[in-house]
Amino acid sequence: MSIVKLIVQEPHKVLRQMAKEVLIPEILTPRTQNLIADMKETLKNTPDGVGLAAPQIGVSLRIFIVSEEAEEIDRARKSGWERRNRETPEIRNDKPYEEREWKCYVYINPVIKNIARKKTEDSEGCLSVRGKYGTVKRHEKITVEAYDESGKKFTRGASNFFARVLQHELDHLEGALFIDRAEKIMDTEK
Repeated sequence: MSIVKLIVQEPHKVLRQMAKEVLIPEILTPRTQNLIADMKETLKNTPDGVGLAAPQIGVSLRIFIVSEEAEEIDRARKSGWERRNRETPEIRNDKPYEEREWKCYVYINPVIKNIARKKTEDSEGCLSVRGKYGTVKRHEKITVEAYDESGKKFTRGASNFFARVLQHELDHLEGALFIDRAEKIMDTEK
């Protein structure tokens, strides 16, 4: 049974550590599988998050997950919506946005294989830095190689918002937070 974990907050030291690689034979162990299940349950129960790295729940391992909601946000932006419209069912599903069961993509030991030169600015926040948002420049496109939760190696390219989320989560594995890169940081809890 998966458990919702507490998301650690800055200045917790695990957020500033370089996360350790997962040994490939360890991917299918109950310890790693339970960690991934706990991460999925935690993200599912955190309505304003689309990605979560293992260090954010206090585990210094090179694992992160991204909700397919990030793809939906890209589709919504392409269709001209800059913000999620919570009153109208979304593009490809008749359930209200908040009631969807989002699939999660698992990235274990991710490595950047290619990155675009072009960067774009956008607003970012973080589940581990509550109440702060800032403008961050990120590469518009990225290609990442990683292992999935069944131990299969894969390569995935991403652009726009999904690429931004991948870069944000990769930073977590390096001990960096968006506030290290952000300009114009806003405190929303004052």
